[in-house]
Parts: sequence; C-alpha cells; structure tokens
Amino acid sequence: MEGDKLTSKTMTTDKKIQKIMNDFKLFSLNFIKIVDNHGELIPFKFNDQQKEFINSWDRYNFVLKPRQLGFTTVSLAYCLYMALTNPNTQYLIVSYKGDSARDLFNKIKRMNSNLPRDSFPSLFPKVKRENRDELTFENGSTIVSTTAGSNDELGRGMTLMYVLLSEAAFYDELKGVLTSLEPSLMKTEKAKIVIETTANGFNYAQQLHELAKKGKSKFKAFFFPFFASAYEKQFKYDIELAIKWYKARNKGKRLSADDLNKEEQQLHQIGCSLNMLMWRQYKLSDTDKNTFYQEYPAYDIQAFISTGVSVFDQSKILEQMNHTLPPLTRDELKGELPDSLMEYIGRGLEIYHFPKRGKRYYGGVDVAAGGQGDFSTISIFDDSGEQVASLNRNDIPVYRFSDIVRQLGMYFNYAFYVIERNGFGTSLLERLRKDTDDPYLNLYRHRHFDAKGGSDYKLGFPQTAMTKSQATTDAKEAFETGLIHINCKDTLTQMQTYSDTGKNRTEGHHHDLVISLMMAVVGLKANRYYVQA
Repeated sequence: MEGDKLTSKTMTTDKKIQKIMNDFKLFSLNFIKIVDNHGELIPFKFNDQQKEFINSWDRYNFVLKPRQLGFTTVSLAYCLYMALTNPNTQYLIVSYKGDSARDLFNKIKRMNSNLPRDSFPSLFPKVKRENRDELTFENGSTIVSTTAGSNDELGRGMTLMYVLLSEAAFYDELKGVLTSLEPSLMKTEKAKIVIETTANGFNYAQQLHELAKKGKSKFKAFFFPFFASAYEKQFKYDIELAIKWYKARNKGKRLSADDLNKEEQQLHQIGCSLNMLMWRQYKLSDTDKNTFYQEYPAYDIQAFISTGVSVFDQSKILEQMNHTLPPLTRDELKGELPDSLMEYIGRGLEIYHFPKRGKRYYGGVDVAAGGQGDFSTISIFDDSGEQVASLNRNDIPVYRFSDIVRQLGMYFNYAFYVIERNGFGTSLLERLRKDTDDPYLNLYRHRHFDAKGGSDYKLGFPQTAMTKSQATTDAKEAFETGLIHINCKDTLTQMQTYSDTGKNRTEGHHHDLVISLMMAVVGLKANRYYVQA
C-alpha cells in the first residue's frame, strides 16, 4: 500500500492521482486523516476487519460488533469519499441521540477540513455550505447528520447514495426507520445501507441480525469478535496494562495455556490470544460478565445476552451452543428414515442420532393450527438425556402433523410422548388414540382429581399456571445441571428469551421449541413406557 502513495516514482503524478481517486482504500490512506489514541492526526490505514468488510459488503449490510472496532470511521470516510467523487449525490448519517450525531458529524467535518486542498486545489470540491448537521459541496453533493428517535419520516424527499445507521440497536423504532429509508436508496449498484451496532438486548435489531445470519433477509450479516486483530493494535496500551495487572497477581508470570479455564480454552482454540485473554480477565475484574458479553462478544449469540430476560442461565446456553452436534445429512439418513419424513429433513426436521435397539426415547410435542404465527414443534431425547431429534414448522395442519408425530415416534422405538393438552393438543391426542386402526399407545397420562376426591387419568399434559411453572422449573434444573444435552440451536436461541411471567412469547420471538423441550423433560422425569421398546 505504501508504494501507492503519491511519492511513488513508477507512475506519473496524474496517473497516480487517478488511481487513488478511483480506489477508496488508497484515497483513505493518502487523503483521509484520523485522530489516533495519542491525539495525533495520522493517515487512515484500514485494519484487517475494515478490509474484510469493505471487500465483501453488499447493498444492505448489518454489522454486529464489539465497541470501537472502527466501522463507524470507515463509513464516515466512505461518505466523504463518495460525496467528493460523485456529484449531485446525497448521504445520510443516522445516530441514536444528539450527542452521538454531533460527534460523528464533527469527525467527518474534520476529515474534510484536513484534505490537502492547497496542494491539489482542483481535486476536491469546495464546501458550499456547512452547519451543525449538513455539509454541502460545490459539486452538488450533500452529507446530512440526524438522529433516529421515533422518526419514521427519515429520508423522505431524498435520493440517497449511502446511509449509515450507527448503533441502530438503540433506536426507538428501527423497523420504522428502515421502512422509511429503503425506498430513498438510489437504484444503482454503488448505493448502500450499513447498519453497524453493538447489541442492546432482544429487540428488532437482534431479530434482523438473526434473519440476516440465516440468509432470510436482504441484509448481509457481519460479525467480528472482541479478539479481532484490530483490537490488539487499537488497545495496545490497555493490553499492556492488563498484562502488568495479571503478572502482579500471579508472581510475575504471564498467562499460559495451562492456566486457562474451560471457557478460556474454547476462546483460545478459536483464535483469542493469551494477551487478549489477560485483557479479558482485566476487564472482568470490575465488569459484570453479562455486560462484558454484550459490549465485547466472542460469538454473535453472546452479544445478545441479557440478565433477567430468560429463566434459563444465559452462560449455560452459550456454553451448550458451542457443543451442539450438526444434524445428520439427507445422504446419511437415506434408506434409514421413512420416506414420509425425509421430505422434512433440512426443512424443519433435524435428526442428530440414529435410534438404537432397546433404547427408550421421550418426546415433547407443542401443536399449533398450522399456517399461523405459532409453530408446531417436537423435541425427542434418549433415556440418557441426549437430544436426538427436533421439528419446527408453522405450515402443517393438525391432521398432517399427527402423521409426523406418529411416524417419528415409531422411528424412535415407539417414543413416549408428552403432548400439551390444549385446543389443538386435544385434537392431536384424539387423532393418535382414536382416529386410526392402530392407536398410538405410548402417551403421557396426567392424574386428575375431581371435587369429591375421586381421580382418573387423562391423556396429555394439562395447561395450567401450576403445571406450567413446575415444567419450567424441571426443564431449568435438567438443563443447568447437565441432565439433558440440547443439540437444536434454534431451541437454545429461543431459551435466551423464554420468560416465566406467564407470557408465551416475548415480542417478535417464538418459544414453541422451548415448550416441546419442557414436555420432553416431563416425560424423562415420569420415566414411564407403556409399550415394549
């Protein structure tokens, strides 16, 4: 890169300038100045993560990141570069509060004021108008800074080449902001929207990132961990302090691979250096662990950890996320799984283990109407507590779902099912026991007492506040004490936001897989089997 500076002798000055003005990275290195940690103006040279982002970004981009990794800076530089080199274009920088908006706009104005206009008077358009939230150049291009608030009118009347939504997870109404902005984006391959943010709990930003990560959104998902290489350079002084701090508490010795706990071993295996692990211990010495996870995540799911949201221990969820088995492939299951179930493999049905002769299996079922917002789910575990299968679909009517429940249960050695007895659950139970020539017999029965003290057994798990609370408590204990092992990542994700407040759903999040998990735990705890396995 240094060989492409203006001092290079291999090209004429005009050709060098032309090359630089046609390349954002070279433009930044040669003309953009930023303030470093020592308060000095230095050329803006991209770090590894900024390069990775710029080299692969798309029209719509969502960057989930730790604090201070430099993505805001690269976006501001890009706005300035594009405004200077593309006449009559508009750019919008959106922040979540006034102080942040002023800070970002001051940075871009500083970049502009430090351009070498005296040395190259014809290269950079002059400023026509500059105020607290607008920078307009003589070439007709304009950069505007504003706040999101609850504003759903952003971008109306504008034709935007580039939009930066900074710390978007903190907006009051991100969905409305995007709805307003997207039609204003120019219809050209150069036009882009960039959402860059640290996490802020389970909100629309989290939902959007999850969809982008799964390829179910037009946004392209990017995630960078706290131990990204840029951090070791950006926080060099802090890391040196952390090393001194660690050595002072460990008889002058540095952290070694033999000193790592289980979580640190996992981080080290995926690229976190020993220096960064000492820095992590240093930060955690006076920082709540959940706060650290949100501000400096190692995994994208870790960023959204939130104390008090879920009944399940968040750190346990994260730990198990790293030890899930991948589902068996269609090729592995071909000839093993009934054809009637094969059509759902990779489409909501995941099998993690083949059934074993003589082994008992316990399944939980939560049934929805099909074609609505709720999902019909199945979770099956073996008698040791290992999850062997899961199903999650919202488009299967009860009459078809009953066939899937039956076939999957028979495949897993006539699994013992616990089915929540509600409107659709009752219909499912009747179909399994009464509407066929071959009734499914291995079903949970709950003892019911009448007002006179008499009792009988009813099929299915009763849906009451008391039984639901007990099932939640049992599932929490089984999960957090290691009595069960969950392989379904979607189940673990839903567990992050499952609340025991009596509400079945946090806004925008489904918990149907958690319900079927709890029903499976009820079955494991009952330890019954009414047929020969």
